[in-house]
Amino acid sequence: MALTTDAVRPPASGSRGSEPLLEVRDLHHSYPDGHPSLNGVFFELYPGEKLALVGPNGSGKSTLLLHLAGCLAAQKGAVLLRGRPVGNELKLLREAVGLIFQEPDDQLFMPQVLEDVAFGLVARGMGTALAHERAEAVLDALNISHLASRPPHRLSGGEKRLVALAGILAMSPEMVVLDEPSAALDPRARRRVIELLQELDTPLILATHDLDMALDVCGRAVLLYEGRVVAEGRAEKLLGDEVLLCRNGLELPLSLSTRTPSTLSSARNIEDDPASS
Repeated sequence: MALTTDAVRPPASGSRGSEPLLEVRDLHHSYPDGHPSLNGVFFELYPGEKLALVGPNGSGKSTLLLHLAGCLAAQKGAVLLRGRPVGNELKLLREAVGLIFQEPDDQLFMPQVLEDVAFGLVARGMGTALAHERAEAVLDALNISHLASRPPHRLSGGEKRLVALAGILAMSPEMVVLDEPSAALDPRARRRVIELLQELDTPLILATHDLDMALDVCGRAVLLYEGRVVAEGRAEKLLGDEVLLCRNGLELPLSLSTRTPSTLSSARNIEDDPASS
C-alpha cells in the first residue's frame, strides 16, 4: 500500500540521496501558561523513510505531531512540505499528513467501521458508493474486512487501532504520523500493528515509548528531551546507546540483551555537538 530562520541548523548526519519530504526548522511552541513544550526542534523525513520519535513523557512528542499534522501553527520556526514553508496554510499539512491519535476513540465515531473508514473520503466530496468501495479495499488490505459492519465502540483496543489506521490510509496521505500506536495493546495486537507498519510503503513518523517497536519498524530515530532534539541517527545505534538513553530519561529496549556501552558514531548527540550551540 502501497523558511527563513535566524537559528543555525546543526550539520546533517548524512546525505540520504534525495530532498526531504518534510522538514522541521527551529520549531518552538509554548502553552498558554508560558511553559515551553518545543524549544527549537530540527529534523527531516525523507521519501520512503520510517522515523522513530522517542523521548520521555513531557519531551514534546505529541505536541510536535500536532504541528506536523496541521493541528497547530508554528509560533516560531517552520514546517516545510516538499521544500515549501507551510506557514499558516495548515490545510497543506492536513491533506498530506495522516495523524493517528494515541486514543483511537478520538477518531472513531461513526455507527459502523465501514462508514468510519469512508468518512474522510466523503468529507472531501467523494460519492458514498465510491468511498465505501475504497474503504472496503483498505480493510481487505489490512485483513480486517470482517469488521466492516461492526460498531467501532464494540471493538478491542487492537482492532480500533487497525480501523483508525485504515481510515487514514483510505485518504492516501503522503505520510503517516502515529502517536503511541502500541499503547494499551496486548502482545498479539501489538505484533500485528508492528507487522502492518513494517509492510507499509507510506513514509511514517512513529512517536513512541515502545523502543522495541521503534527498532522493529524504523530505520532512523530522533531523541527528544525537554522539547529539544538531543540526538539522531540510525535507530539500532541510537536505541542501543544505554548511556545516552539513561541520560535522557529512557531505558535500553528489552530486546537488546547485550548491555554494552556504545559510541555515538552514527547516533549524533546534538548536545555535545559544538555546531549546535
